[in-house]
Amino acid sequence: MDARFKPGHDKYKMARHQHHRDHDAGGSQRQLRVGELIRHELAAMLSRGDIHDPVVEAHMITVPEVRMSPDLRVATIYVMPLGGRDEKEVLDALDRNKKYVRGEVARRVNLKFAPEIRFRLDDRFDEAERIEKLLRTPVVQRDLAHDDESHDNDDE
Repeated sequence: MDARFKPGHDKYKMARHQHHRDHDAGGSQRQLRVGELIRHELAAMLSRGDIHDPVVEAHMITVPEVRMSPDLRVATIYVMPLGGRDEKEVLDALDRNKKYVRGEVARRVNLKFAPEIRFRLDDRFDEAERIEKLLRTPVVQRDLAHDDESHDNDDE
């Protein structure tokens, strides 16, 4: 038998390892699909005003991402109030209504189990702003200008 087709051969180990790495990058296809279904349904609930809470009704809330646990029993829902104002109040209001949200998600998204709902603030915008500020600092600008000059000299 050719060594390439033996079960202990590196080809099989690489395939398993790569699959594991894909798992860590954002979850399996199933996790991503279910997370997107829940995200879409929650966004629709928010836009229709289905969550009757004065704080939620007073804010435009975006739902950029929903991450599912591997067993699909926990949904971590990332939210951000438009303009980034009253983040704590909005998060508290959503937490107060998580039982209702869980019931509606279970009813509208066909899942074996209604996932536990966890709301978190989406901090990607803050992180992007922090990186943007760093890129505009004089030290980084100087280094970028110096790097451009080095590349110009390489072309000659």
